[in-house]
Amino acid sequence: MTVRTIRSTVSFGSPFTLDDPSEILPAGNYDVEIDEELLEGLSFLAYRKIMAVIHLPMRPGQAGIMQTLSINPQVLDAALKRDKAAITTSSKRLALQQP
Repeated sequence: MTVRTIRSTVSFGSPFTLDDPSEILPAGNYDVEIDEELLEGLSFLAYRKIMAVIHLPMRPGQAGIMQTLSINPQVLDAALKRDKAAITTSSKRLALQQP
């Protein structure tokens, strides 16, 4: 099994949730790592996301403690889609309110 790791930064414009709906994370930029597995036996290169790790910011009062969460990549994708939809809806509302 061949696995590659893609590192990137994702941005949330609004507070959001991941696996635990009771834990609301603040809007902002987050470093993420996505592990992808090579799908073998195809005539072209294709990868499937198998794991995501998101690095959370340090919380006030917990100096020096960095938290990471391992989550299903589809959970991260869903959170990003919800955030994008919320921003789009807010932008449309603002546009309708302006004369």
